[in-house]
Amino acid sequence: MTDTQSSAGASHRIFRKFAYLFSAHGIRQALETVFLIYLARHSSETYGQFMLAISVGQIMLFVAEFGLNQHLATLLARKKHYPSVILMQVTLVKSILLGLSWLGMLIFIFWQGYTPEMKMLVIIISTGIGLEALASSFYVACQVLDRQDVEGRWRSIAAFAGYGFGIATLVGGMNSVVVAFYMMIETTIAISGAGMSILRRARARIKPEQIKLIWKTWRGGLVYTLMAIAAIFYNKLNLFFLQKYGGAVGVAQYSVTWQLVDGLSVMVSGMLLRRVLFPLFVKLWVSNRQEFFDLARNTSRWLIATALPVMFILAVESDRMIPLIFGDGYSDAIWMQRYLVGCIFFAFIHNLAHYLMISIQRERLLLIFYLLGLAFNLVCCIVLIPKYPLLGTALSIVMTKGFVALMTVTFCQFRLRMIPLAGVFHIVLAVAAGALLYVVGIKYLFREAGELLALAPMLFLAWQWRRSLTQRTQSII
Repeated sequence: MTDTQSSAGASHRIFRKFAYLFSAHGIRQALETVFLIYLARHSSETYGQFMLAISVGQIMLFVAEFGLNQHLATLLARKKHYPSVILMQVTLVKSILLGLSWLGMLIFIFWQGYTPEMKMLVIIISTGIGLEALASSFYVACQVLDRQDVEGRWRSIAAFAGYGFGIATLVGGMNSVVVAFYMMIETTIAISGAGMSILRRARARIKPEQIKLIWKTWRGGLVYTLMAIAAIFYNKLNLFFLQKYGGAVGVAQYSVTWQLVDGLSVMVSGMLLRRVLFPLFVKLWVSNRQEFFDLARNTSRWLIATALPVMFILAVESDRMIPLIFGDGYSDAIWMQRYLVGCIFFAFIHNLAHYLMISIQRERLLLIFYLLGLAFNLVCCIVLIPKYPLLGTALSIVMTKGFVALMTVTFCQFRLRMIPLAGVFHIVLAVAAGALLYVVGIKYLFREAGELLALAPMLFLAWQWRRSLTQRTQSII
């Protein structure tokens, strides 16, 4: 086989593996979106209860995984033991952590004094989400062992079964407690299917000294775990305060707009920064500092130029967007979205600063920033939410994200000159031009024309800087 044929075959396999996972994730995301939108349209109170339960479950999932998936991938890649042995060791550790988090969840819901139905919803949904920690072990094994087809197959089957059950029971008018089993059905099928495929004919023996080795190795990444703990809590605390002072309906009003705002922020952080640019930053800090600085500056100005148009559209179109997607029962979500769009700007620039600080090995300082952010968020929630439940919830998360971004971006600006001053000047000019065009368009034309004119200067700037960023990353790769 020639080198060209070999490269073509490898490329074909890479895209085929990506297609398996992309299609599976796409199917699950589509089903989840349909389910949540239908639930929101069905009952805002039930939707709020489900979103609170999902938040509790996400915390349980994080505690159960506790950074072990990255370590699992490393152990499987090194091939020091049979995959089945490694999987059983890590799964045992995750099961213990899941049990502890489950007890913590019970203590929390009884302390909060939820109604019996609300307690059942939280228990069922959060348990189903927590069990994803066990399913993820088998998915990691599929990825390392080049069995993306197995992962994609069982992700799709589990998603169809779980969300299909949820949608069917909603349409059938079943009690919300019955609907809540959708997540447990999904994770149970995922664990059973993927687990049997990977562990078939396996004879796994667990040795105590091997579990000690897992724990010892994981301890080295404790700083990242603590950062993630602080981040997930300062993103979720306001929701628990809102449930207490604004009820399930208040949680629903906040959640429908937060899904849009946070979804866009996570998409950029996960797809562009974490999976594409972060590996480049790590490599360049060691091999070529000047390229590192140039790439950081190009990225920062493009992220800002991208964030501002997105914020503008979500703000000015919130009165159309929210009713179109979720129905007419979310009037408070419309004005809340105009506050929450600030999170997009703060998230874009903070996430870049986050990965830059990790790249230059300043993760301990980053952890301090996260802990200060958690303390700041707690104060905001205590002061603002009891008196102004909905407004206080929105302001708490916006102010917290702004506070954390202020610390991380300020450090990177002094240390790395992350944001070029010339780029800031161009952005200010584009914003001013856009504001002028918006006023002219609204006054002399019509609403949509004003919005399009307002976007034009910043979109042109984003397009120009995207070309520069793309050329630089291609030259580095």
